[in-house]
Amino acid sequence: MSAVEQAFSRSYAQARQQFLEAAASAGMALQSQAHPLAGVDGEALAMDVARDGPADADKLLILSSACHGIEGYCGSGVQVHALRDAEWLDKARSAGVAVLYVHALNPHGFSYGRRVTQENVDLNRNFVDFSQPLPGNAAYDQLHEVIVPAQWPPGPEAEQAMQAFIAAHGLKAWQAAVAQGQYRHPQGVFFGGQAPTWSNQTLRQVLRQHGSQARQIAWIDVHTGLGPNGYGERIFTGPPGDAAMLARARRWWDGAGATPVTSIDDGSSSSPPLTGLLWNSVAQECPQAAFTGMALEYGVLPVHATLDALRADHWLHQHPEAPAAQQAAIHQQMREAFYDESLAWKGQIISQARQVLFQTVDGLGSEAR
Repeated sequence: MSAVEQAFSRSYAQARQQFLEAAASAGMALQSQAHPLAGVDGEALAMDVARDGPADADKLLILSSACHGIEGYCGSGVQVHALRDAEWLDKARSAGVAVLYVHALNPHGFSYGRRVTQENVDLNRNFVDFSQPLPGNAAYDQLHEVIVPAQWPPGPEAEQAMQAFIAAHGLKAWQAAVAQGQYRHPQGVFFGGQAPTWSNQTLRQVLRQHGSQARQIAWIDVHTGLGPNGYGERIFTGPPGDAAMLARARRWWDGAGATPVTSIDDGSSSSPPLTGLLWNSVAQECPQAAFTGMALEYGVLPVHATLDALRADHWLHQHPEAPAAQQAAIHQQMREAFYDESLAWKGQIISQARQVLFQTVDGLGSEAR
């Protein structure tokens, strides 16, 4: 197999083993934050962290995977390939950039083939201030029983209600209603939680330990599920309205317009506006650092197919008595929605991620001058 194909894994357990072995072979310090639960096959779960570079480095690049568990098949492949890429390792080391590889932000979801944590929480909606009133989503409240119906496949009434909403408001409004984030329906999709999850709390510990000395922090968080197949959309992650931060991200990553950096706040992204996003954690835990962040979002299937897979998965979570054949079909549907097994797709993922990594080191260096 090629180096690209070898970087990807068939299961969480294999991905974790590959990551740990690659980091150790590259001479990196390793830490494992043990998860309290076991994986689907009884395996140990952890948020594993490898650091390349001194503890007092003033430039830090974070490369993370599996914020949305099952998306870790892609993100882990990116990380493992980077750990075995001598040219990349030399690039970062020569530039004085420390690199923090955070493997499996949500190991439970990765192992079980779900997007959510063990709390049924979308981790990328969980970074809100839980001491304050939580964000509302009136459209989701209206649609919850349509989005996660009582039976699967959905009956005609649920399908008619969904189509009526789309006809009245458009497909983008449907996507926004479903995906924005909601905090009232614990069994629903894109549930942001009612307290910080284990993954939220553990990530914050990692950031405090490894980010407190940095003056500049760049963060690339690898995702799948939106956009054209194999295309890596570079979505700016930062405070809405921070024009200077967005401009910096575009200087680093837009490739003179060839690889545009989009934003969920100005409508240029394939993603609608969202609540409780991951980037809030680094802004809160490492306030001394200038932050520049990107969600590297790779497309797999059309958005309607991806949303249907998520709806089926949440229905199944509430119906463990479902026939074995239906369970297997829904698990496969989820895998196909967030991970393309083809070598061509994997090659696109690695080539784009590698370009982003090199651009990030150059960008961090340009800010220092």
